[in-house]
Amino acid sequence: MWKRNQYKRADLDDVSGWYMKYDNPNIAIITGDISNLTVIDVDDTSMLPELIKEVPEINETTRVKTRRGYHYYFSGNGINSTNNLLNMGVELKSGGYIVAPPSIIDDVTYTFEIPLSEIKPLPIYLIEKEREKAPNKAPEKEGYKAPDVEYKNRRVLELRYYGKKVDCIRQILSRDLQAGERDNSLYILFNLLLQNKNALNYSQKIVRDKNLSLTKPLSQKEVENLFKKVYNYKCSSIIEKLPYIDCDSCEFKFKGGKLKMNNPIIHNLRRLGELEAGEQRVLLFLGSYFQGEKPLQSEIIKVSKLSKSTVIRAMKGLREKQFINY
Repeated sequence: MWKRNQYKRADLDDVSGWYMKYDNPNIAIITGDISNLTVIDVDDTSMLPELIKEVPEINETTRVKTRRGYHYYFSGNGINSTNNLLNMGVELKSGGYIVAPPSIIDDVTYTFEIPLSEIKPLPIYLIEKEREKAPNKAPEKEGYKAPDVEYKNRRVLELRYYGKKVDCIRQILSRDLQAGERDNSLYILFNLLLQNKNALNYSQKIVRDKNLSLTKPLSQKEVENLFKKVYNYKCSSIIEKLPYIDCDSCEFKFKGGKLKMNNPIIHNLRRLGELEAGEQRVLLFLGSYFQGEKPLQSEIIKVSKLSKSTVIRAMKGLREKQFINY
C-alpha cells in the first residue's frame, strides 16, 4: 500500500485515519522526490570512518540512531537508490521508505541524535561520484524513439491522440515505465486509447512506440499479447493497478467524459444535507474513489472498510432517496 504514496503525498486525513485504525503505529518516511529526502543507511558501523572521509557532511546533518546503526538525512534528490554507495557496500535510499523516530523495532526506539532542523543538502559531489560508477553498471540503452514524436529524457512531450482530458493517458506516456509496472501500464494505455475513439492500428502503434522508448522494454511478443486481453477496468481499477497515477489533474474526473453529471456527488450536491452519516460516507466513496461508477457492494466494503451492514443500509437509503438508481 505504501507504494501509492511514492507518487501521491498522504494528507492529514490519511495520517489521522492510520492513527485511528492502528494502535500506536510506527512511523515511516518515503524518501525520494515526494519528500525531497535522501538517506544514507549505515548498518555496519565499522564502515563509518571510511564513509566520513568520503562524505564528511554526515557528521553535521540530521542523524537517527537505529536498531543496527544510523540513518543520515539529506535534503534533495538527483541520485538513485543503491546498496553499494561509493562501492562501499553502504545503502542509500532515494525512493524507498525508512523507519523514523519514535518508532520501536525489536524493543529499540529510533531517536534523533541530530535534529531535523540541522539537515544538510545532498552534496553535489556525491551525486557526481555515483554517476561515475559506470564500470560497475551496464551501459544505459539509448532506446528507440518514434518518428514525429518529441521526447525529453525518454518522456513523450507531444503526441496526437483523442482523449487529452483523460490525464492518465498522458501520465503513462510521459513516464519511463519500470519493471513491475510496464505490462499493466501499456495494457491500460492501449485500451484507454481505444475507449477514446483512437483507431485500433494507431493505438497499437502508440503502445509499441512507447514500449520501445523505455529503458527496459517488453519483448515484441509480450506487447502483442497485451492487445489480445479482455479489458474491463474502471477508474478505480486503474488507480489500484497503477499507483503512480494522480487523478487530481484529470479533467475527465468531474468535468467531462461519461461521468459528467452522473457522478452522485456532483448530481446531488445541494441535497447532501438530507443524508444520514453512513449514507454520506458511502456516497463520498461512490463519487470520489469510484468516480461515478456502479460498484458491487463487496467492492465498496473492501475499499471503505465499513461494515457490511452499514454499506447495505446506506445503499438502501441512497436508493430510496433517489441519490442512486442501481
